[in-house]
Amino acid sequence: MIAEIGHFALILALVFACSGVIVSHLGAMANNEAIMQRTVGFSFAQFIMALASFAALMYSYIISDFSVLNVAANSHSLKPLLYKISGTWGNHEGSMLFWVLILTLFGAAVAFGKSLPLRFKARVLGVQSLLILGFLLFILLTSNPFERLLPAALEGNGLNPLLQDPGLAFHPPMLYMGYVGLSVAFSFSIAALIEGEITPMWARWVRPWTLVAWTFLTGGIALGSWWAYYELGWGGWWFWDPAENASFMPWLAATALLHSAIVVEKRDALKSWTILLAIVAFSLSLLGTFLIRSGVMTSVHAFAVDPERGIFILGFLAFVIGGAFSLYAWRAPKLAPSGLFGLVSRESALILNNILLSTFTAVVLIGTLYPLFYEASTGSQISVGPPFFEFGTRLLMTPLIVALGMAPILAWKRGRLSKAFQITIPAAIVALAVFVLTIWSDINGLIMTGLGLGLASWLVVAIFLDLAQKTQLFKTPSRAFKRLWNLPRATFGMHFAHFGLAIILFGITISEAWTSEKLAFMAPGQSEQVGPFTYQFDSVMPFAGPNYTGIRAQFTVIKDGVTIATLLPEDRVYTDPVTNTTEAGIYPLPSGDLYAVIGESGSGGRWSVRLYFKPFISGLWLGAGLMMIGGILSLSDRRLRLGAPAGKKQSAPKIQKPAKAEV
Repeated sequence: MIAEIGHFALILALVFACSGVIVSHLGAMANNEAIMQRTVGFSFAQFIMALASFAALMYSYIISDFSVLNVAANSHSLKPLLYKISGTWGNHEGSMLFWVLILTLFGAAVAFGKSLPLRFKARVLGVQSLLILGFLLFILLTSNPFERLLPAALEGNGLNPLLQDPGLAFHPPMLYMGYVGLSVAFSFSIAALIEGEITPMWARWVRPWTLVAWTFLTGGIALGSWWAYYELGWGGWWFWDPAENASFMPWLAATALLHSAIVVEKRDALKSWTILLAIVAFSLSLLGTFLIRSGVMTSVHAFAVDPERGIFILGFLAFVIGGAFSLYAWRAPKLAPSGLFGLVSRESALILNNILLSTFTAVVLIGTLYPLFYEASTGSQISVGPPFFEFGTRLLMTPLIVALGMAPILAWKRGRLSKAFQITIPAAIVALAVFVLTIWSDINGLIMTGLGLGLASWLVVAIFLDLAQKTQLFKTPSRAFKRLWNLPRATFGMHFAHFGLAIILFGITISEAWTSEKLAFMAPGQSEQVGPFTYQFDSVMPFAGPNYTGIRAQFTVIKDGVTIATLLPEDRVYTDPVTNTTEAGIYPLPSGDLYAVIGESGSGGRWSVRLYFKPFISGLWLGAGLMMIGGILSLSDRRLRLGAPAGKKQSAPKIQKPAKAEV
């Protein structure tokens, strides 16, 4: 009965979405406030129905209702409660329902807002309802999560063991919040194109929604890389997998959109470019959905499904993206910028930022799609590996990081390059010194390592110099702290995000250059030297988990005769379905991670092991956390939550009270 209620709620959500599409645009065309106001009610109704449907599916997972085909195919009665819950979105049908839930959530949030003009809000909600309608049709026609299995299965097949991990329990929801959050920026852009007017106020409305999506995308990507680092046992954290690229491309586009929207808000320029970025960012989110769910690619992240679903998604993709770009081609020429700025200015630096980020997005897109087009046209397979992407990263990120250090120091509208150079001379000196010392320290000449450390040092010192300039630290140090305290939170948010990027660059460069690795066959009692540490193989023992069995090894890590840590890597075998997974033993130190993986057994009681010392690799996730803090700080700035600043109100003329008549 619960499954039928969930299915019926989906049908009602479809009806409300269809009504929202029609009513919103009819009301806007007729400029009828009563009709437009009903769009708000339809948006709330869509969210309530989607929430009821998702709750019904989750309840079916929690009670292990194996009469529901989706539950029987992706759950098991012995599975821990956390993974029964996460199993709700750990499959194709459930994840699409979760996608719709977040779409309706964002639509309801827009409807709840009070700052948007009613006509514009109706347009935005109409576009959002159209997106919801498309995904609901996809679910109901091709991916019904409430399909019954008669007779009911006695036991379920179990969730993919790779997904039975705390990191993967929360990774998809964070990514979906980012993917779907970009739908709001898309809806705002389409609404603005329909209305034919884009103002600084529009940019101020769009930025918070883009910031929310960007912050969640940052967290989701970081969580996924952390999962790959400790779960897959390869010792790496990013492999340029097509599914990883599918999340990285919208992040790059959203980053460019954030910077472009600032120029629209401050200078009323880059209107058409900002609209284009909003369309591209959400289009890349939809493209990622197609890649993962169409069956055209294989990945540990992907849902391999039948081609019919892929054809439906491809058709929906063509409709949404094709319609958006057609509208853009029609309206964009009329979006003439009114703000002017010089060649040397903060606006120009932000444009350079946009060009580099957009070019990098295109590089990742080409590298991801080229193998698919090649196979479709020739029937042969080809792969585009990390060297291609890493070359593009070095080529495009180097000038981007230089620009990030320089841009905040430049003035709006018209800046002076000589002044910016003068302020950033200490940063350039530090960067050059770090580069030279890195090259000098190794006989082989680590040029790329020196470049990475130099760029990261440049950005850190440039951030400090910008704050020192804004607070006049070197002129009046006694008042610097008060000025720092009074800086807008958005300024702190920007610097936290840029500082986080510098820490990520430190983490990548140091870990890639100075990782120590040992691949060996070891028996208990033996030891291996890995960098400055001695890994002593103590024992290996079988154990049993709630729905798996495995072996657990114990390594004692010693340095200079002192025990530093005990590592407990595992090799697990899940029964439903039968799958082998690894759990790396990791112990973080301030200087880096101690890392051990146990593999297959060999002759003579020996086991294959992978032993690593990865210096400062935690900088990757520390930096991502700082970037998320930057996004949250920027969101907390009142200037982003309120409308555009209004002019000073003229005081009303004083009305002199009439004197009382004397009697």
